[in-house]
Amino acid sequence: MRRFLVLIFLLTVAVGFNAFAQEPTDLTLWTFQPPHVTYYESMVPVWNAANPTKQIALHATAFPYDDLHNKLLVAIQSGVGAPDIADIEVSKFANFLKGKIQLAPLNDLLDPIKDKFFQSRLALYEKDGKYYGLDFHVGMEVMYYNNEICKEAGVDIDKIKTWGDYIKAGQQVVAKTNKPMTTLETTEHWSIYPLISLAGSDVLDKNGKVILDSPTNIKVLQMLYDMVYKYKIAIPAPGGFHHSVTYWGFMNDGGAASVWMPLWYMGRFTDNMPDLKGKMAIRPIPTFDGSVNGIKSSFLSTGMGGTGTAVTMQSKNLALAKSFLVWVKGSKEANIAIWQQLGFDPMRWDVWTDPAMREPNKFTRYFQNNDIFGMMVAVKNGLNTTVVSGNYPDVIDILKRNVSYQAIVEQSKTPEQALKDAAAQLRK
Repeated sequence: MRRFLVLIFLLTVAVGFNAFAQEPTDLTLWTFQPPHVTYYESMVPVWNAANPTKQIALHATAFPYDDLHNKLLVAIQSGVGAPDIADIEVSKFANFLKGKIQLAPLNDLLDPIKDKFFQSRLALYEKDGKYYGLDFHVGMEVMYYNNEICKEAGVDIDKIKTWGDYIKAGQQVVAKTNKPMTTLETTEHWSIYPLISLAGSDVLDKNGKVILDSPTNIKVLQMLYDMVYKYKIAIPAPGGFHHSVTYWGFMNDGGAASVWMPLWYMGRFTDNMPDLKGKMAIRPIPTFDGSVNGIKSSFLSTGMGGTGTAVTMQSKNLALAKSFLVWVKGSKEANIAIWQQLGFDPMRWDVWTDPAMREPNKFTRYFQNNDIFGMMVAVKNGLNTTVVSGNYPDVIDILKRNVSYQAIVEQSKTPEQALKDAAAQLRK
């Protein structure tokens, strides 16, 4: 009897040990951003430590932007070759919500915690009440100032509240330093689109109808044109956009006094413009009070960009893939890690006031701001939302490819005509 009891004990221990020491399940993940790979991989040991019976081995691959989205769309449409998990950039996400959707709804895991998120960001990846993706960040639009240049010009950046203030400050910067106040993208949309949203407008209405050529949008593009040719405070971005190596070199050498981009652009500064460390300060983006082109809006900022991470229906480990995704982008500990590692303003509003968000990291050490999230909390309830359904990918594509370039670089069309022609093409 004693031997039998000992045997039972040993078998129990062995079974328990094997349960906790199971072989990890392989999960594949595709992305278009190498830093995302680093983040995901860093969180796997944390997940495995907390989930001994749900161990995973993550195989993450970063592809070039277009390659990722084209390869993924082909795999989804053919029903063969898709990964378990995939990052999909927000301007491409609508392409994956057409016809019979091949992404897994996340509602069963998201619904219990969704009240902790910025609802406008969850809505970017929703269709018919189902959530198919989860973002990294809010993407709050802010202004990045080279405070060394501004101080040289006698400009106090804390007194810049409106776009009228910004233009006056820019003229002072140009007069005192002979440097432009800012740069404008002409082959991407990160200069015009945030201001369209900040002005209370959009490129699509709530029903998906094209409103790219709305009166407000025309006024916004005219303002950008005037910044270059009337007020003479801006130049087209060297290299065409704010992610070009040429642009980064230009800014790293103190080329311009400021640039507006989402908060996630902090990582571009830290990784590509090292000589600006200690010189850059982040402030709220100026507001529209009617002082420029009659544009008036109550919005304080807007959420821009995004990566909707999704689980494909081809996954052989659907439940595990969904659980890992919602944890790695939706849990409180993960949202704090997203800020600490990537410099993103996380989706969960309840972490914005967490003491961990005030701890020093490479981003706080680079910028002059002592309390980045203290500044952001003050404006977070004044964010505008964007409509990304329907043919949003086509709208963004033509906005990037034609509109600003034709109006500002070529000057082949007036701002109004550039927008009207683009809208007419989209409505065909």
